[in-house]
Amino acid sequence: MAKYERFEDLPVWQHAIRIGVRIYQLVESEKLAKDYRAKDQLIGSAISVSNNIAEGFEYNRNRQFIRYLEISKGPAGELRSQLFLLLSAGKIDEQTYQENYLELIDMSSELKGLIKYLNESEDRKRKGG
Repeated sequence: MAKYERFEDLPVWQHAIRIGVRIYQLVESEKLAKDYRAKDQLIGSAISVSNNIAEGFEYNRNRQFIRYLEISKGPAGELRSQLFLLLSAGKIDEQTYQENYLELIDMSSELKGLIKYLNESEDRKRKGG
């Protein structure tokens, strides 16, 4: 894995930002524009994913970064749950749900892969190799 100097260069952070932009666009749709509670929840979750990645990276320590990557998986799951509820309530259509759901699954997989890589890296350091 390449050495990243800034969190803005991390592909997983960039992916989280793209999802955040999609969520901002989604909440402006006609069926959600006046549902302030849903908008706040969706935006809050979306922002939390990218912010946790950024915050953890800035500690400059793998252990801290791993912890914040793990934390960022929580709001990613929360977004999937919120989207399912919106689909079930007729606030979004199946295509919108599927597109966002698949993006979130991909991002969660990226987070999981990065966590695994960093954990293995930490294990190698502890073992002296």
